[in-house]
Amino acid sequence: MPPADSPTPSPNQSPLRALAHPLRSRLLAQLRVHGEATATELAAALDTHTGATSYHLRKLAEAGLVTDTGTGTGRRRVWTAATPERAAEPEPLDPDDAAAEQWLQRDYVEHFAERAGAWIDHAADWPPTWQEHCGLTDHAVVVTAEQLTALDAELAEVMERYRRAGAGTPGARRVAAYTALLPVDPPPRH
Repeated sequence: MPPADSPTPSPNQSPLRALAHPLRSRLLAQLRVHGEATATELAAALDTHTGATSYHLRKLAEAGLVTDTGTGTGRRRVWTAATPERAAEPEPLDPDDAAAEQWLQRDYVEHFAERAGAWIDHAADWPPTWQEHCGLTDHAVVVTAEQLTALDAELAEVMERYRRAGAGTPGARRVAAYTALLPVDPPPRH
């Protein structure tokens, strides 16, 4: 279900299918990381055409993934990423949505790898505190399904608390924080 401030998704355009397009997934990632922008600004950032960017932003809006902030003037629309809501119990996906979800997850991993690689290449350009706290780490935890659910919710809460914590502060920089709770052990037998 989309957030209250986003348009109702078109019945023919599921969020997963909307994102199963390389430009759309990049547009949404750009808005999530860098904040609101116009189609022209997004086209420049992603090295694409404004017309294509506008078209794909409208498709993302139909799926409830982005919204027009209403702060633009005339034809200059300012877009922002919608805040996703988590379903209490996710519905089973049809085969097309399942394929779209799998493609999107792989695209997300590639996007993460690009960003992580850029950090590795340029970490030495940053002050020591940034070098110490940015980068890749992993933490092994042993949890039950209920504890995993609580851990995931708590991490999301921390990320939300820090989403705009440094806004307007000199020296503040945007940081992309990725969470990846991945099982190490094999799945339980049924």
